[in-house]
Amino acid sequence: MKHPIVNSHTFARFTARLTAIVLFGALLLAVPFHAAFAQTAPDLGSAASFAVLAGPAVTCTDSTINGDVGSGLTGSAITQTNCTINGTVHQGDATAIAAYGDFLNAYDALALAQCDQTLTGTLAGLVLAPGVYCFEAAATLTGQLTLDGPANGVWIFKIGTLGTGALTGTNFSVVMSGGGQACNVYWWVAEAATMTTSNFQGTILAGAATTFTGGSLIGRDLAKAAATLTGVTVSACSPGTPPVVCKDKVTGGGWIMLPSGGKGTFGVTGGIKHGKFWGHLTYVDHGPKGSKVEDMKVKGTGVTSYAVVDAVTRHIEGTAKINGEAGYTYQVDVMDSGEPGRADMFSLRLSNGYTASGYLAGGNIQLHKKCRPLICQSSDNDDDEDDRDKDHDKDHDKD
Repeated sequence: MKHPIVNSHTFARFTARLTAIVLFGALLLAVPFHAAFAQTAPDLGSAASFAVLAGPAVTCTDSTINGDVGSGLTGSAITQTNCTINGTVHQGDATAIAAYGDFLNAYDALALAQCDQTLTGTLAGLVLAPGVYCFEAAATLTGQLTLDGPANGVWIFKIGTLGTGALTGTNFSVVMSGGGQACNVYWWVAEAATMTTSNFQGTILAGAATTFTGGSLIGRDLAKAAATLTGVTVSACSPGTPPVVCKDKVTGGGWIMLPSGGKGTFGVTGGIKHGKFWGHLTYVDHGPKGSKVEDMKVKGTGVTSYAVVDAVTRHIEGTAKINGEAGYTYQVDVMDSGEPGRADMFSLRLSNGYTASGYLAGGNIQLHKKCRPLICQSSDNDDDEDDRDKDHDKDHDKD
């Protein structure tokens, strides 16, 4: 006969193991199985190489698209009015048709993704970890949404999971944090997607038309119907490029000649430092020579986005005051074409509709700590006017 103390020890060990198993089982029940593991990004196939891809038509007005543009139906049209496309245009050709087919396959596959959480409201002020988030019907968004997660984190948003629902954003901003990448964010929409003066990040897969007016897109615009872009800057994802932490900045100052015959003088800095956006902008439209019209003065108050467009071009976005009045946003594109700077370019677009761009008539744009062509994301940061770090002070233009 075994000693009773031995039997009690055996029973205690059995009880502890049983308790652990029960607790682990409860944990599995509490967390959806598909959420317990990393979400897999949808396979876009050849559509991943496009910045804008639609079915019957793409209309681009007063916009800049950094990436390829395509219309994926035979006989489709791509209409450009004061539109700069830094990429290849595929109007109903074999490349666009194949990519459009891959997009449709990805759209259907993403429709089957299970939801981790159902959302309502504008998303303003929310901070979301990687996962699959769903709106059962339409989504009307505003304010700032922060996506916080690692470089390999994947965020999927589904709008209209009950069958119908459009995506609408007004003054809506998506900010990446913690190393998260815009190229790992996907917005599946049952119907149309419309963004107005919004700084949007991620790939839109729309079941109908897409419309961007003002603001910016870092990602892809993929639409079953037409895509219309007016006064927007699009910077495409770089498919297949591993995520990196960019150490990159640009400084510059000088002037461009305006259509009025006057000068537009500027000073600009921007970059990513310590994982955050920083920078500053000043700009003055001096008006026609001899004019008594008051100069228009722009002063940056915050930096919300910085993107490496290609080896020589950078895109900066932020908030600003115009003649002392707050509530405006700006987008700046600068190009460093080498010394002495006469081939450098500066482009400004304000949320009030004002635009100015051209080759520098004087001054210089200078890139520092260059990184390979890749869109960089980070947490948002205030305007760097009060930054006192030495390398910034040394390079900052005093215009």
